[in-house]
Amino acid sequence: MERGVLHVVGTPIGNLDDLTPRAAEVLRQVKLVAAEDTRRTGLLLRHVGSTARMVSLHKFSERAKSDSVLKALASGQDVALVSDAGTPGVSDPGAILVRKVLEQGFEVRPVPGVSAVTAALSVSGLPADSFLFLGFLPSKREQRRKTLEEVGRLPYTLVVYEAPHRIGALLEDVADILGERRCLLARELTKLHETLIYGTASKIAQHLGEPRGEISLVIEGASAEGGRTEGAKAVQRLVPLLVKRAGMSPRECSELLAGIGLGKRKEIYNAALAVGRGCEE
Repeated sequence: MERGVLHVVGTPIGNLDDLTPRAAEVLRQVKLVAAEDTRRTGLLLRHVGSTARMVSLHKFSERAKSDSVLKALASGQDVALVSDAGTPGVSDPGAILVRKVLEQGFEVRPVPGVSAVTAALSVSGLPADSFLFLGFLPSKREQRRKTLEEVGRLPYTLVVYEAPHRIGALLEDVADILGERRCLLARELTKLHETLIYGTASKIAQHLGEPRGEISLVIEGASAEGGRTEGAKAVQRLVPLLVKRAGMSPRECSELLAGIGLGKRKEIYNAALAVGRGCEE
């Protein structure tokens, strides 16, 4: 008996006309579709004329429901894996199932489609030859700001997803931590109310209005000069804290901050030395 194939199918992020002919044909041919949301996928299946049965495979059921997909593959049935929109496994369920299918020796084939990440990048005007996709940043402000500080020194264009009720807080953090970098906020891509807002994070926040729908935010990467400027600002903030409150010596302070890439050891040492003298006076 032939073994089934798992087809990882990219689906439209809004406009159903973006579904590729190959993806439509796969959805019509398979007998089983593993779907993040069977209600939304049901609309898509009816749109292409598919009569495949569905099994719900969302982030809370992926491990448990993977067995039913494996049984179908073992019986010779091909299966399609889809998420609500875009590509399964990219900020959506799917990676666990794909790993299990590969571990059992079944074939996995990609059926590519629309991606909100690349769609937003393509109209951002920012370099896309190397970029860093971060998905959804932490919802807690402290963790989110820490993440931005960590990636803010990298020379790569950043792409993040965000929920409407948190986008205001994210833009505030981006403006505060990353400064006046070029950004694009892309909302409801390919849909009726598609909106593209260009500018710095602070300016985008001023023109955002009431946010709704799916949001992608593209952020300019750090330039060499920008990275040095951000490092200098961090040194200005941290040196007084480390010397005055933590009681570090200029040498300890310079070793620590230079070690994490915030500047040259000698320059940080001199800054810490100046703070130390100020404490003595």
